[in-house]
Amino acid sequence: MDSYVTLTALASARYTVKMSRFLSFAFPVTTEAEAKALVKKVGNDYHDARHVCWAYMLGYDRSRWQSNDNGEPSGTAGKPILGQINSLGLTDVLVVVVRYFGGIKLGTGGLIEAYRTAARMALEEAQTEERHAQGQLAVICSYISLNAVMSAIKALNLKIISQDFDNTCRLILSVRLDHLDEAERRLSEAATVERIGDSDAWV
Repeated sequence: MDSYVTLTALASARYTVKMSRFLSFAFPVTTEAEAKALVKKVGNDYHDARHVCWAYMLGYDRSRWQSNDNGEPSGTAGKPILGQINSLGLTDVLVVVVRYFGGIKLGTGGLIEAYRTAARMALEEAQTEERHAQGQLAVICSYISLNAVMSAIKALNLKIISQDFDNTCRLILSVRLDHLDEAERRLSEAATVERIGDSDAWV
């Protein structure tokens, strides 16, 4: 997988059904520790709520997830929240839904629909961005060829990680994995180019 979609900032929403109020929050997160710290903070901020339920999805490959019903019947809160993250194809996302009980029981189906709706509303309020896996190219050229190399770098919108100008010019570039072939071809017209592996960066 060369790209993934995540949130750019916190988003929130409110939903009311049969006098129960649901406050939902969608956060961008990158680690389990960060997600659980935010769950704790929301729980502290809304300590008088009946339930604080949540789910998160982590990793560019969406390989780590967890959900919690926080006292609601099993499978009626955390799972539908996680389902909304999944249905939108998001990762590195935490959704927390706070419930204030209104005195009328919603039943299993009603709870599932309420938590699903609350989570969806927060996620739909959020701004998203696509992030791309980055590879690296080492570029070696003469001073005579440097202008041509720099023109190609600008045209391809590549990022220079490091540069060294001695007897020859050596640059290390960060390149989207799905653009590596084109970048290597274009730069090879004026320089010696070598792939030096993938970076851990996603931009």
